[in-house]
Amino acid sequence: QVRLVESGGGFVQAGGSLRLSCAASGSIFSPNIMGWYRQAPGKQRELVATITSGDNTNYASSVRDRVTISRDKAKNTVYLQMNSLKLEDTGVYYCNLKELLSRRDSWGQGTQVTVSS
Repeated sequence: QVRLVESGGGFVQAGGSLRLSCAASGSIFSPNIMGWYRQAPGKQRELVATITSGDNTNYASSVRDRVTISRDKAKNTVYLQMNSLKLEDTGVYYCNLKELLSRRDSWGQGTQVTVSS
């Protein structure tokens, strides 16, 4: 069983930065895609960014110029560096791991990001 633990959320003023981390533990198989999703109050969960086990990245258009996803394979950890944060970036940020051969889809418990004016 895979366990994903997010950290790094919190309160930040608009224009500020945050770095989220997601540590994965358990038996994890490649190829896989790790990513970050977010859910704002009253809205559906949406993609923020993903990174494959081959280090290919994908970003939502709303964050593309402000966010960088990276991963440390030795630590099974994925990071989300968010800069120039906006009020609309507020939400619960979830880490996700998709193992492509087994189709196993794992989620973390989420970390709250609140951007204030």
